Amino acid sequence: MEFAFVVAAVFLLFFGAGVLRDRRRFSNAVYLGLAVTFLGLGLLAGIDDAPPGVGETVMVVVLLVLALGPVVLAGLLCANGVKMVRKEGRRPANLLALLAGLGMFGVMVLMAVAFVTRSVRLGVVVGTLLLVLGYVSFLFLCFIGYAFLYGRMGIRRDADYVVVLGSGLIGGRRVPPLLASRLDRGRQVYEKLAELREVDRPPVLITSGGQGPDEQLPESHAMADYLVERGFPADRVVREDRSRTTEENMLFSRELMEAQRPGAECVIVTNNFHAFRAALLARKTGVKGQVVGSPTAAYFWPSATIREFVAVFLQYKAVNLGICGALILMGALALAAAP
Repeated sequence: MEFAFVVAAVFLLFFGAGVLRDRRRFSNAVYLGLAVTFLGLGLLAGIDDAPPGVGETVMVVVLLVLALGPVVLAGLLCANGVKMVRKEGRRPANLLALLAGLGMFGVMVLMAVAFVTRSVRLGVVVGTLLLVLGYVSFLFLCFIGYAFLYGRMGIRRDADYVVVLGSGLIGGRRVPPLLASRLDRGRQVYEKLAELREVDRPPVLITSGGQGPDEQLPESHAMADYLVERGFPADRVVREDRSRTTEENMLFSRELMEAQRPGAECVIVTNNFHAFRAALLARKTGVKGQVVGSPTAAYFWPSATIREFVAVFLQYKAVNLGICGALILMGALALAAAP
């Protein structure tokens, strides 16, 4: 028990040092996840020392969560996936929650078949699958937990720029609600920065987004028009109209900032589900700034969060796919040796 607490404390120290060094690191999320995991193991190991009745209650709750949690979660994901398709259409990105829920049900059925048939080979396959899913699920929980925490950390109030990241337009030229939420949040951040800065050196707001194949004008232009039409000073808006991805948003916005004010810091604005991945990309591209999020409709969260996690998982694909490959290889060797 004491060992688990010591390990948890060590990872918590790593987490604190990582946040102080640069909060825009995925390793911070992993350190926090490991600290919480070992803390939980330590508490469970010491359950025998709890007052009478407490240990039994805790164990019953844990077993119920392990038994019913996946079923409930899979059902909620399927329900959300159906709602997402009805509201947003059948694009692949909108199917992620539904596919995740169906996949969870599929794994449960496979586990039940292995148990009923007593098949050793099928048991090895299921065990290997659970190991891979366990690793991915751990990283997913780390991602969600730290993304939630990151979104509540403070930002510098003396930044020179506010960068609002673009997204697709409605009908090729109109700002959709998702993007309007970013722009409204960007304006709020701009006004707070303007209050704290010298009158002769106000901040600059950069709208960042190029023109997609189905769009009639660059996203950044539609975004700037949205702001100006609502009273935002036109001379304080700069349009970055070349980017097609979040990474290019960062790179091209950084070029504009460096050309005007070398070494300038910024606040980047996107939707809250996208904030942590945007922060990782900001660090990767050398942008000096943190990310804040704008509100997003609740039904949009599950699919969007899964999409963001997949992108982060693949951003570190050498490590993640290597570990998954090693687990699969171990399973294959065990399957070959099975009777």
